[in-house]
Parts: sequence; C-alpha cells; structure tokens
Amino acid sequence: MYDNNNQKPDKGSRMRVVFTVSIYLLLSSLLYAQPLVSGEKDSERFPLVDGKAVPIYLGEGEYAGVVRAAGNFAKDVREVSGKFLEVITGEKPLSPYVVLAGTLGRNPWIDKLVNEGKLRVNDIAGKWETSFIQVVDHPFEGVEQALVIVGSDKRGTIFGIYELSEQIGVSPWYWWADVPVKRKEKLYIRKGRYSTGTPAVRYRGIFINDEAPALSGWAHEKFGGFNHKFYENVFELILRLKGNFLWPAMWGRAFYDDDPLNASLADEYGVVISTSHHEPLMRAHVEWSRYGEGAWNYETNKEELRDFWRKGIERMGNNESIVTLGMRGDGDEPMSEENNIALLERIIKDQRNIISEVTGKPAEETLQVWTLYKEVQEYYDKGMRVPDDVTLFLCDDNWGNVRKLPEPYAPPRKGGYGMYYHFDYVGGPRNYKWLNTNPLPRIWEQMHLTYRHGVDRIWVVNVGDIKPMELPISFFLDYAWSPEKWPADRISGYVEEWSAKQFGTTYAREIAELLSLYTKYNGRRKPELLDADTYSLVHYREAERVVKDYNELVEKAEDIYNKIPGEHRDAFYQVVLFPIKACANLNALYVTVAKNRLYAVQGRASTNKMAERARELYRKDAELTACYHDSLAGGKWNHMMSQTHIGYTYWQQPEEQTMPEVIEIEVPDKAALGVAIEGSAAWWPHAGEKPVLPEITPYQTSKRYIEVFNRGQSSLHYKISSPAPWLLFSSVGGEISEEDRIWIDIDWARVPAGVEEVPVTIRAGEDEVVVYARVNMFSGKEVKGFTEQNGYVAMEATNFSDKKELTGIKYGIIPDLGRTGSAVTLFPVTLDKNVLKNEEHYLEYKIYLDTPGEIKVHTLVSPTLNYENSQEGKRLAVSIDGNTPEIVRMHSGEDKKSWGKWVENNINDLVSTHQVDGPGEHLLHIRMLDPGIVLQKIIIDTGGLQPSYLGPEESKYITGNTQK
Repeated sequence: MYDNNNQKPDKGSRMRVVFTVSIYLLLSSLLYAQPLVSGEKDSERFPLVDGKAVPIYLGEGEYAGVVRAAGNFAKDVREVSGKFLEVITGEKPLSPYVVLAGTLGRNPWIDKLVNEGKLRVNDIAGKWETSFIQVVDHPFEGVEQALVIVGSDKRGTIFGIYELSEQIGVSPWYWWADVPVKRKEKLYIRKGRYSTGTPAVRYRGIFINDEAPALSGWAHEKFGGFNHKFYENVFELILRLKGNFLWPAMWGRAFYDDDPLNASLADEYGVVISTSHHEPLMRAHVEWSRYGEGAWNYETNKEELRDFWRKGIERMGNNESIVTLGMRGDGDEPMSEENNIALLERIIKDQRNIISEVTGKPAEETLQVWTLYKEVQEYYDKGMRVPDDVTLFLCDDNWGNVRKLPEPYAPPRKGGYGMYYHFDYVGGPRNYKWLNTNPLPRIWEQMHLTYRHGVDRIWVVNVGDIKPMELPISFFLDYAWSPEKWPADRISGYVEEWSAKQFGTTYAREIAELLSLYTKYNGRRKPELLDADTYSLVHYREAERVVKDYNELVEKAEDIYNKIPGEHRDAFYQVVLFPIKACANLNALYVTVAKNRLYAVQGRASTNKMAERARELYRKDAELTACYHDSLAGGKWNHMMSQTHIGYTYWQQPEEQTMPEVIEIEVPDKAALGVAIEGSAAWWPHAGEKPVLPEITPYQTSKRYIEVFNRGQSSLHYKISSPAPWLLFSSVGGEISEEDRIWIDIDWARVPAGVEEVPVTIRAGEDEVVVYARVNMFSGKEVKGFTEQNGYVAMEATNFSDKKELTGIKYGIIPDLGRTGSAVTLFPVTLDKNVLKNEEHYLEYKIYLDTPGEIKVHTLVSPTLNYENSQEGKRLAVSIDGNTPEIVRMHSGEDKKSWGKWVENNINDLVSTHQVDGPGEHLLHIRMLDPGIVLQKIIIDTGGLQPSYLGPEESKYITGNTQK
C-alpha cells in the first residue's frame, strides 16, 4: 500500500521492469490465494489420494536432499489421509496417475516433458531456489495425468515439495509446535501452474543462540546433546519455512566437533552452514578451549591460530558453507585497544590466503562474510574495507534497531550486504530470553528499511531457543522470501493466515488478535525489565490498565482453548495460551507488589492480603512452567521454559528466581479511616496538603475516583456527602473491611455556571476528610480538536487532523506499530533528505489548549538509530500555529546511557518547547526531515503532565461544541 514509489533506487529504465515484476507477483499471489488442494473430487483436479495414494517418481541422479524431502512428503500424505504413498526412484513403469518431482536435468520424465514441449520451464531455468507445481494431462502414453513438481535447483525442488505438504495440511511447525495435521480421506490438486516465485533474499536463516538453560537442557534430555538427531529436526524446520541458512548453537557447542554427522547431514538436507559473527573460518569458539594452544591473540600467537583456522577450512570440505572472516576478543568480546584496524586487515588477508590454499581456488570463489558487530562497525566507519566479494554483514543493536545501512544510491558490491537481527539477546542493558517480545509491525518496519536499502544477500535472526518464537520466525523468513507480498497493511492479514494454518479458520481472526496484542504488550517493555515501579499506580490508572489488558487476553485465550478441538490444544497452549497467561501473571505480580508497598505506607488493612496475593502470583509462575514441562504434549518440552525471568538485579540473568520483596504490617484492631485520591500516592488525614482530585471536564477520558480504605481489623462504616446535587457517586456510604473505590460522575445539565471547586466530605465515626473536586465546564468556549485536560493533551500519531504531502512523499501508517497505537513514517524509506527540505509537507494536529504560555511537546518515536551515520542524525521539525519550528534531533548527545534508556523503554521521547499566546484552538505541525523516523505518539504538557511509563490515554477529539 505504501510502496508504490518505494522500489530500490535505480534509473527510470528499471521502473518498467519493477512494474512488470510487481504485476507478475500480484497475479501469482492472487493465483496462490486460491486453495491448491481440495477434498472434493472434480474433473479439473488431480487425484493425489482417492482410495489410494498416487506414487511419486524421482530420478536416479536426484539430490539426496530432494529424496529426503520426497520421503517426508510421503509421510505427510500418510498422516493426512492414512494412505501410503510410494516413493519410486529411477525409470520404472509409470502408473496412470503419477507425481513427478525433481530438479531440472535430474528427472528423466520431467526432462522428457520439457523436450517435447509439454512443460514450460523457461521462467525458472537458471533461477535461484525457484519451483512450480503443475498438472499435465496425458503426459505420456498410458498416463492420464501427472502432477509435476519441478525445481530450478536442489532447494527449489525441496521448497516445491514442502509447499505441497503445507497445502495438504501439514504445518512446518507440526513437530516443533505440535500442530496437528488437517486430516482428509481424499486429496485432489487443482489444475493450473503454481509458483511461490524466486526469493528476494538469497540466504535466509536463523541463529540458535543463548540456548542455556532452556534449549540445552531439553536437547540433552531428548537427544543427548546438540547432535545430528537434534539438528535434523532443525534442518527440516528451516526448509519447510523456505529458509536455507543456519548459524548453529555455540554456547559451549561445536557443530562440526560435537557430532561429525551434523555437517554432512546439513549438506545433504540443503542447509547452508556458517559460524557466528565471532567464529572465524568454520571453527566454533569453544574449539579453541578444546584444542587451541596459547592466547587468542594474533599478534603473539599467529601460527597457532592460523593452523587452528586452516583445520576448519579443511574440515569444511565441499559442504555448502559461508565462511566468517575477522576476529573478536576471546569470548565474543572486543579486541584490546592496542589491536588496531591494520591488524584486523592483516588477519582477514591471512584468512583469505588460508581459504585459497586449502580449497585450491581463488578466495573469491568461496562465499565469505565479515560481520560489522558492535565495535567492528567502528572499524568500518573509520575506513577499514574488505575485498568486494566479501558480504558485509550489517547488524542491529541487539534490540531490533538496525545500526547501519548502505547508502541508497551507492554502487553495488559483488558480495552484497547481509543483516544480523535479534529476537533474543544476552547483554546490556538486560538479557531478554524468556518469551516472544517481538511485535511483527516493528520487525516489518526494520526489515523493510533493510531490504529497501539493498540488503538482500543474507538475513539471519537470533532466535534463542527457537521456541517460543514460532510466529516471528515464520514472518521473518516469509518476508525475506517475498517482501512485496507483505506490505504494512497486510501484517494483520499475515497473522490471521498463519493462525488459520496452525489452528484452522474458525477462530483464526481471534487467535491472530491474541498473538498480535500479547507481543505488542510485551514489546512495551521486556518481561525481564519489569519491576514494581515500571507502571504508575497513581497516574492515569496506568498499572491497572496494563493488568486489565493482559487479563482480557487471558480470558479470551482460555475461552478459545476450551472451544477448539482437543488435538489443537497442545499447540495452542504453547504458542498462545502459555505466553499470554505467563506474561499476564508476571505483570499482575509486579503491580500487586507495587500495591503492597504503597498500601503499607498508607497503613491499609489490605496490605498483608496484597503480600499474600503477590506470593500466590509468584507461585503461579512456577506452576505454569511446570505445566509446560510436565503436562504439555506428554512432557515433550521439559526444560524449554526454564529461563529465569524474575529477580534481575543487573543485565545478567539470576541463577535462580527470587520473589520480589513485599511488606507485612501490624494492623490495629480498631477501624480507622483512610482516604486516597486518583493521581496521588498520599493519603488523608495523614497528608498535609489539600486533597484535590484531577480536573473533571465534559471531555475527560475517564471518570475520577476516591478510595476509602480501612486501617484497622474491625469493619469501617463511612458516609459521603457533597453540597452539589449534580455531583454523582457510585456509593454514598457503606461498611468495608478493606477498601472501596468511589466513582464520580457529573450531571452536566445541572451544573451552575462559574463552579470551579466542590467539597466532598467522607466521614467515618469521628474521622473526617474533605476532598475537593475541580470542575471545568469550558463555559462559553468553542472547543475543537484534541482537548486539554489536567494540563496535557495526548494524541496517537495516526490520528492527525490533516496531512500535506509532496509528489513521491507519503506519510504512511504502519498499523499496530507502537506501545499504545499505530505509527506514522515517511515512504519511500529511501527518500533523498534534500527533497524533505521543502516545508510543504507535514502532519497536522488540531488541538484545544486551555492553558496559555510555555508548553512542552513530547514527540514519542521508535528508537530508530542513526543508520546513515549522518552528522545531524534523524530530525523532526515541530511548530505551533505556523511559528518558526523547533528542530528536534533524535540522536543529539547519543551515548550508551541514552541508548540504553531508549531500548529499555522501547521509545525515544523527544521534547521541544513552544509558546502559546492564548487559550483556544491551535495547530501543531510535525514535519519529518529525514526518512526512517517512526512517530508513535504526541503528548503536549501545559504544566500538568505526570510521570508514567506509557503516558496518558489519548485525549478526546471534539469536532465542535460550546458549553453554556
């Protein structure tokens, strides 16, 4: 939707090509939107299973990986239909109905069809990993129909076979998430030609990392370690997801050394193996501790290191691989300061010589990458370069924000560019390893940015333990295959389609909403970063709203769990229900701890009850984990949720979880009155200041409240009164053992003019507290726009009143990207910033301010980094009523501390100061001066904005009203 002008930068002559390709992709996707497989017989359908299963024929010279995929397809057919499908190799007599599968040039039957003009393959011949599925009538004498699956190369054929597996009802996650097959007695294939096209990104894969204690404990229990029995499940998953690349587990693991069958099996399957960013020349880092002698220091121990690396290339042999170049310090740390750029250049030169010597070929004929991870990017920025055939592996900041991208119009590199991205991380400011915290819209935005800047050689993502990253892994690999297929406005559609594939169509939309919302909520702040102080208890009812949001998800998820067929429940529990319940419980735990501590200060009778409730929630966390380990799928996933996530004190994980500290108090026998009001942590009659409620207006977003609480064990009897009959209370008195929240409403038709403050008296025995309700009727004022209340105006970025755009410049919406709503960014993302100097483009927000004078505008943007490494960084122009704009710089004064705050909060709060001459309607303009800025929310502080994590809820937008 937003990419009409967002092709990769090139000359106009290529625009027609891109347009043609786009039309082809559109037609292909439309064709593919139709189900390929049916359970209903039809003359226009090929009978794959009708009483019996049709055999599949392979050529004798077919790749072993294709033969293996065909065998898996036969198993899939049997799981779906109960019928045995025979896999036949060689030129044997054909049945009346046959499946022919093979790579061009390796299946004689397919080659014969091509030579006789019965099968057109010119659109896939010579392409990378491309295939199609087609029914051919009367292909040979005595054969009625052939279902042909043909690939341009080995993986093209494999992907074609697994595409049909998924179409008949076998999810790629059938084993890793226990997704049941969709059983059908009969299977018929529609006639036509079906192709998923050619992948946009050449190498697409995952990095198993940070794998202890969860995945490692599970793998050792189930397979005896990270051996070929473990990895064959990984290889199959990657290929079924149309990936082709793996960085293997490396926390004390060595892919080649732990099991010699690992590498040969990967090559047979068709998965390209490399080693992570700090493991040069196909040697796992742990191998140095096993076999290396001396220091990991090239200046003092060059010969040992060269011999160590040489053995890695020798061992690699002809296995399809990508070789990592470079060197970091021991244990994935920066090299010492005395190790300079010249040394690293010499290391890489020597490494390439080793590659050439061992392979007997020029180094450029072996695929290589140099990863610009952390300080290595600084070497590149200071001028270090590698040969043009080496792929430059760019990185994010470990928190999902890309650090560097090529210039849009830079000359192409022979080796191209890659991107190393993270769904999981161990390091500062805090580990995040437990559950999925990666909303798809944010992944889309950053990978869209990546792709549009020409990074399309390799994409790899750190997926931690694989589980519970099922959804983001699928999306990452699907998007890498076809970015054009998934524009921003189709992300929700992707989640719904994915949900339907795993759980059926009946509740697919509801499940998609659950998956999207829980990752959105988790994305606000990683679970490992939560504590009792994260969300405000007293301002904007923030903590309560967060808990309510999660609990609503739990209620909906449990309802679906109880409705779906029993065979789907294991998959639903691990993919949907467990993460929602676990995260809801964790948030409730910290909010309950916060309440306990506040109540202890206020001396509430319910203080100790809150302490016990917190302990219950802490125990429930362990119970949920035990259920996942012991009951789910008969104990199949024991250890998989053993990652600690409660009790962090610094960036590194605690060895064991620790219950957050709670307080218990001695509660007197005698009842005593306590009163708290919205917006304050104080309590009365203890506090010295006057208790004044937040302002009540006709335009407020929610009702106000007073809390009456008991400070003793005996029951408390209270009464509420006010001289204003138009001031309405949810309760005017009663008997309480703990507390009661009194909601306040107003009958605006009865409010006399000029009223500003009204007393509300709360009495209990001899105790009395008078609370004051401030009332603002906006008398005689015509109110239009987002309306100020209590000293602020809050607006979601997408709810602009108007926008002005230039030709080729669009302010587009990325749905659901943001902590509280959706987001706005510029398209295309490769815009020349010189074009953006034109002031005739902006977002406009109509606001009504009741407080003149100095105001502060908080512009909340995603923590996008200065990936262009420009001197100015990313900039916004913010202005009020056409006055000279304030230029806000996203990266001004950026350092490790400010970056840490951005990623912890998942927001960059930019503040500008403006002057407003008088009350009334005003216009706020926000103009993006650079592409890549993602605007989420705007909060205007006119003097009353209170501290909170998410900020206040969006203010009401009034189209026009005059209060009398």
